[in-house]
Amino acid sequence: MKNINQYIDQVFVPPTDDILHHVLKSIKELGMRSISVSPASGKLLTMLVSMTGATQVLEIGALGGYSGICLVRGLESEGQLTSLELEPAFAELAHRNVSLAGFGEQVTYKTGPALDSLLELKAEGRTFDFFFIDADKGNYKNYLDECIELAVPGAVIVADNVLAGGSVVETTDVQKRYTDQMREFNEYVSNHPQLESILLPIGDGMTVSQVKK
Repeated sequence: MKNINQYIDQVFVPPTDDILHHVLKSIKELGMRSISVSPASGKLLTMLVSMTGATQVLEIGALGGYSGICLVRGLESEGQLTSLELEPAFAELAHRNVSLAGFGEQVTYKTGPALDSLLELKAEGRTFDFFFIDADKGNYKNYLDECIELAVPGAVIVADNVLAGGSVVETTDVQKRYTDQMREFNEYVSNHPQLESILLPIGDGMTVSQVKK
């Protein structure tokens, strides 16, 4: 899978993107985990937001702003990204990086436990037409259910890391700590009565779901 992703990145992703390279560098400098989406996954997010014509995007898990920049790049100038992040320091870095990329006014950050923020958004009557889930894996099913509650009909929900480094399909002893959680999530999302879904083996795997109209 690693070789395949390297090939995809090499052929389909521009080799130079100074903004995203800066984001990765800033994450490393602060001692944060280097767990941003892959270059090809980031490009896919930009394309999906653009292709769906999304105007209100919700991101769960900001980290250093890499995926946020990719998401907002697909928006028109009036589009908005709301990003949920547990750690205030991470949200601050993400906001600095997104602002450096020229999209600071299009992004709002909410810090604290994402489930609490999702309940707040629901209480405010907010709705979204695109979602990206990339946070603590144990809550993926909970995040998905809350996103559906906030979704307009036809909204798209993307979840990252669903292959768990390929361990969801391997029979060897090489597993990640969230392998079983991702297996359960994949089964859950594939059989969810309100969704039409597919898993794309790009990066660490992404499920792309559409809320049924």
